[in-house]
Amino acid sequence: MNENRSVFALDGVTGMLIATALLLSILAFLSINAVSVQHAQAENFYQIKDEKSIKRISTDNYKHIVDVK
Repeated sequence: MNENRSVFALDGVTGMLIATALLLSILAFLSINAVSVQHAQAENFYQIKDEKSIKRISTDNYKHIVDVK
């Protein structure tokens, strides 16, 4: 039998706390970046020009979107 067991080994409570802290820090980082991207794009206004000539499947559809700024 393995007699060298410890509650504070990396596969015990300490490992669980490290994994939890790592996951929460990743969640905080992605949430902050999502809010900053949403804020930047909320101020990026655009206008669609000549909407009658937009095709359903076309690689040239980006030409119809013009930034207002």
